[in-house]
Amino acid sequence: MSKLISAILLVCFIPMFGFAQSKAFGESLNKQLVDSSAAWLRANTTSEKFVDEFHKIGLKTLQRGLKTENDSLIAEIHESLASWHAYNGFFSPDSVVYHAEKALLYHLKGNDKKRIADTYRSLSIDYLNTGQFDKAQEVLFKAIDLYEELNDDAGLGSAYRTLGVQYRVMNDFEKSISYTNQAIPLLKKTENYSELAIAQFNLIIGYGETGEFEKAYAATEYCLEIVRTKVPDEIFVPVRAYSYRGDVYIKVKDYENALKDYLAAWELCKEHIGEERCATYRTEIGHIYLLQGNYEEAQEHLLAGINAHDDKGQIGLIQPYLDLAETYIQLGDYKNALVYKDRAYNNSKNLLEGKIANIESEMAIKYETEKKDEALESQAALIDQKNKTQLLFIVIASLLLIFLLSLLYFFYKSKKATRIIRAKNSENELLLKEIHHRVKNNLEMVKSLIALQSAQIEDPATKDAMISSQNRVQSMGIIHQKLYQGTNLGSIEMKDYFLNLSEGILDSFNAEERVKIECAMDKLELDVDTAVPIGLIVNELLTNALKYAFPQQQQGFINISLEKDRYQNLKLEVKDNGIGKTAGLAPKGTGFGSQLVELLTRQLNGKMVERSEKGTHLEFDFVIQKSA
Repeated sequence: MSKLISAILLVCFIPMFGFAQSKAFGESLNKQLVDSSAAWLRANTTSEKFVDEFHKIGLKTLQRGLKTENDSLIAEIHESLASWHAYNGFFSPDSVVYHAEKALLYHLKGNDKKRIADTYRSLSIDYLNTGQFDKAQEVLFKAIDLYEELNDDAGLGSAYRTLGVQYRVMNDFEKSISYTNQAIPLLKKTENYSELAIAQFNLIIGYGETGEFEKAYAATEYCLEIVRTKVPDEIFVPVRAYSYRGDVYIKVKDYENALKDYLAAWELCKEHIGEERCATYRTEIGHIYLLQGNYEEAQEHLLAGINAHDDKGQIGLIQPYLDLAETYIQLGDYKNALVYKDRAYNNSKNLLEGKIANIESEMAIKYETEKKDEALESQAALIDQKNKTQLLFIVIASLLLIFLLSLLYFFYKSKKATRIIRAKNSENELLLKEIHHRVKNNLEMVKSLIALQSAQIEDPATKDAMISSQNRVQSMGIIHQKLYQGTNLGSIEMKDYFLNLSEGILDSFNAEERVKIECAMDKLELDVDTAVPIGLIVNELLTNALKYAFPQQQQGFINISLEKDRYQNLKLEVKDNGIGKTAGLAPKGTGFGSQLVELLTRQLNGKMVERSEKGTHLEFDFVIQKSA
């Protein structure tokens, strides 16, 4: 094998010289050399022996392959590079996507539908690994269409299994189980035992999440049996199967069996690929020891696992850092506990900020794209109208008959343009609804991340601040939900909005049984720019009332009303029958909510009056339009 590598390196790196043969002979020889190198790349994609040589040989082979102009051969070289990047993890997932997309591009130049379908399916997995779920779904359904056209059961089985993986990643576990169960008979029929074993991962995780634990255990045993009897060389499959079943055992608090599975995964991984590359599995073992109260063992495994993640440049760890911090607390080492708490907090903060930045970036790009499209359409319409007008004047200067015919022509064109504009308006309306839907989903994700973070916080003041932030995000999310669910994309029906907002806030404070919120008002629609600040004001007032107006689980009610006068100005009232405010007593809390209400009131050109009579009564007058 070393002689073969030397020969390939010689072919790839030492320029050929001394040839006096024809150009055709040189091209033929180059293709033969590229074929040999490509075959070597395919054979050693997952080899541990030639890690240092593979990338150099691959790039040089690709360089020579491009000269052959053989699309199929170039696509194979890109596929080998993509597989090698994915297997070794030395490069970012984006580099895997780059080579996979290049492979697809070259395959599409040919007519081999089977290769195209396989490449679509492979690319969908690469898109999943980079979080591009829409693209993953798009290319996967293209693959399914081609497999059905080809009556390719093996391809369909693989595609449905991959679709199960996608829904699993998106936390839609019922669909993941459904598509996986569609894949299993096809994989059995085509004797694709490797993927049949891997398909069980979707069932182990899915049944674990839906609470069908016995089915999850059965899927694990079936996976291990397939590997033992059909594909004993699949080392990583049982490793991951043990690990996933360990996660299920944790859900039922069976820590003893969870530890057995995690240790089995680690030992099996070490046996076949070495301790260094398997150290990340030790975070799972450390987590179990922490739950069992074995803090010395937990510390050893958690440190080894976290260091392995750090060495691989894998960022975003949160739970392992929190586990290690808790271990140090139990061992009395508060200094190190604080260090790892800070790391977990910083990673969580960075993750949240990244999600928010992605939301802002996505919205900005869509907004700018729409504006540019509108400008181009407007320019085209103006140019078209100018040409038509010039033509009309020429026709008027000619014959009356041509003028009448021209009128008929423009009438036809006008009807056609109207149909096009209506179709474009419908398309824009659908796009705008999709934008509001995505903003709502992204705000839900931000709310969930805040809730996840607040669950790790013990300080009451900080926890209250996190809950308040969660409710503010929820108030904006409800507005976007109403926009995409309603028929009018430019306005919000406020009574229904207040009722939805009230339910969410009562739920967050667990106060549904003791506090009633009433909306004494008629239906009233407001534009988005007015509805958002009013919604945030009401959110702050409801939050403040639930926190301070009804102490010691006291029962009560809160009344909300919003009216519009004949000058289109607004009057908002929020009152409760709580304990009210005590004169001379400093207000509770950080004061941020009060500042926010004051700023939003000024934004709407309004004023606020507060009274404390049998509770707290706040009135707002917003001058939306100046009276005549």
